[in-house]
Amino acid sequence: METPVSPLSSLSGAWRTRSILLAFLLAAVLAPAACERLDTENILILGNGAEPKDLDPHRITGVPEFSIARALFEGLVELDPSTLEPAPGVAESWDTSPDGKVYTFHLRKNAKWSNGDPLTARDFAYSWQRVLMPGLASRYAYLLYGIRNAKAFNEGALPDFSQVGVKVLNPQALEVTLENPTPYFLLLLNTPCFMPVHRATIERFGRMDDPDTRWIWAGNLVGNGPFALERWEPDRLLRAARNPHYWDAASVRLNGIHFLPVDSAQTEERMFRTGQVHKTSSLLPSKIATWRARKDGTLRIEPYLGTYYLKVNVTRPPLNDTRVRLALAMAIDRESICRDVLKGGQQPAMNLTPPGLGGYTARAGIPYDVEKARKILAEAGYPDGRGFPAIEYMYNTQEQHRVVAEAVQDMWKNALNIRVTLVNHDWKVYQERLQGLDYCIARGVWIGDYLDPTTFLDCMRSNSGNNNTGFASAEYEALLDEAARTGDAAKRLELLRRAEAILMKEAPVMPIYNYSSVYLMRPEVKGWEPNILQYVSYKRLYLEKEPDKRR
Repeated sequence: METPVSPLSSLSGAWRTRSILLAFLLAAVLAPAACERLDTENILILGNGAEPKDLDPHRITGVPEFSIARALFEGLVELDPSTLEPAPGVAESWDTSPDGKVYTFHLRKNAKWSNGDPLTARDFAYSWQRVLMPGLASRYAYLLYGIRNAKAFNEGALPDFSQVGVKVLNPQALEVTLENPTPYFLLLLNTPCFMPVHRATIERFGRMDDPDTRWIWAGNLVGNGPFALERWEPDRLLRAARNPHYWDAASVRLNGIHFLPVDSAQTEERMFRTGQVHKTSSLLPSKIATWRARKDGTLRIEPYLGTYYLKVNVTRPPLNDTRVRLALAMAIDRESICRDVLKGGQQPAMNLTPPGLGGYTARAGIPYDVEKARKILAEAGYPDGRGFPAIEYMYNTQEQHRVVAEAVQDMWKNALNIRVTLVNHDWKVYQERLQGLDYCIARGVWIGDYLDPTTFLDCMRSNSGNNNTGFASAEYEALLDEAARTGDAAKRLELLRRAEAILMKEAPVMPIYNYSSVYLMRPEVKGWEPNILQYVSYKRLYLEKEPDKRR
């Protein structure tokens, strides 16, 4: 999934003034209600980074949206946040055939929608068909391709969904047939694209595959998670209340959750200090030392399954030349960025996939080698950068992206004598330009959705809605396909290594660092289990005020 990461509007001139003014106004508006609720109403208040672009679980792609979706919806399978192993969700149990290709899920008889309607196997069949409808243009549809004939249906080659491997056996039983045994299939079921949507609500506001309707608005949206959407004020507040119809409502201890789209890490940190939020979405690198010195447990720095990289539009000259892309990638001093710029436990990355994931470690990727970068750039026709055309580096308006962009800009100037213009946009405009291939180079982030290297490698398939680079390689995809078919675990990992080696040789992406999650959280938040997916089960959370140690 994509993430905006640590937000901060920290720009120059009029835009900086306007951004800071808006941030102060937001804090002022939210302050009275937030301060009161932090102590009295058993409501968890979270900084959520950027304003969510959408709430449709079949359309969302970013961390801010995923965080909210997991409160409002629930799939057949959850994850145990302490182990990240599959755990029962709407399905109380499941059976697997001896060949590992057929799963039968047994749904809870007391599963309901937030409006009280019964939730059945037919709802999941309808929802998965919707994800695969070409008209919906779900960027995560490829995650369902492991299901028999799902890819053919999504690409329009098979018009009859009854031939897809999803079969309703009875209201409480769903049978799913896979193309090949898939060791991580149960983990996929926790991702939002596998979550159910309420058919009557979808069709009340439009067609099944209509991507833009009012069904996601507060007062319209019907979900099945532990919380229900109560209020959504764009750019200010999204409020979710406890869902009384949730099958496990008795275990939900919070009265509600407020997600605040505070588009400034500086403002968010100030709101934390003044008791207006329980948890921030991030923390500025410049603030880490201050909070570390407090030694009160509020600063959290934890491993996070993600890679920060640069996307390259390989369709646009001169970036359509592999030598140019490799030269730019080799001129990035990743260790310096982690050590001197970020300072939050990040690790330099030479591959897209983080090391050690499910026993997988990629081959040597793109090194830092300025001399070789200069040589390759000269071979491409730009000795010492002469004649290199103007290009733009696009990022969405956040402090961490800005400081990384400035560091890379300086490295390319000093090492290759190339001048690059930095361009920033808000989250929505940035997403639109990415999807339209309307950029040269753009910051990219991929956060793993499940514990397998394919969560990173599959997003660079040519048919993935999350590719956004123009990169396509038949050899790369053939290796991924062969890996999906093999039952030999060691052979499978080697095929994935060969595929990633092609990706790094072609360099449509330039890895910079592997993530750590850096945030602040108040001690009264209980039940929050740190894990490398930063996966949280909201129904397990509760608030418990710490005793006053001054007495």
